[in-house]
Amino acid sequence: MAEAGKWIQEATSEHPGVFSKKAKDAGMSTAEFAAKVTANPDEYDKKTVKQANLAKTLSKLRKHTGK
Repeated sequence: MAEAGKWIQEATSEHPGVFSKKAKDAGMSTAEFAAKVTANPDEYDKKTVKQANLAKTLSKLRKHTGK
């Protein structure tokens, strides 16, 4: 299990920027692309769906911390 507070670094360190690139290639922001992927998970591979869920989670965390 990830050390407390380190799970974000572990979740994002393997391939940084990959989901952002997918969103940019689709002509959307990461938030827009994450919403589209989670609304239509059957149209995307499992890894992209997991990345979209993580992007939504991280955006919620950011709103709560005020950063």
